[in-house]
Amino acid sequence: MTPSKKAPLKKSAPAKKDVQKAPAAHKKPDALKKESVAIQEKKPTPVTKTAPSIRIRLSAFDHTVLDEAAAKIIDTAERSGAVIHGPIPLPTRIRKFTVNRSTFVHKNARDQFEMRTHRRLIDLKETTFKTMESLQSLSLPSGVDIEIKMG
Repeated sequence: MTPSKKAPLKKSAPAKKDVQKAPAAHKKPDALKKESVAIQEKKPTPVTKTAPSIRIRLSAFDHTVLDEAAAKIIDTAERSGAVIHGPIPLPTRIRKFTVNRSTFVHKNARDQFEMRTHRRLIDLKETTFKTMESLQSLSLPSGVDIEIKMG
């Protein structure tokens, strides 16, 4: 085809008229019954209550003490029959502090200190009253912070 000649345009077929569907009145009565039965069968499932779950967060500056405390909690929970997920190590929080060595001069002489907070997460599921009672009477090493959430 040369650039000066243009291809003739094709004519499109005439547009078809929209055909409306007839209402459901033409359906057989049996078909209508089947549809209504199918709608009635879809009922919401009843909600079942599950045993309360406990989420325990442990934090400490020393990771060995923290692991000992987590082991004690897991042992007592296993004896009471709870399902245990963990201990899950969470990210260690590191707080850094920069301090001048001198009180007045020598701005370039500084010390840096850091505090590392190690954290663990333990999830207890399908707990019982015995589990709760044994966890409350548990003695843990000092220096371990415990947060217990029930839900």
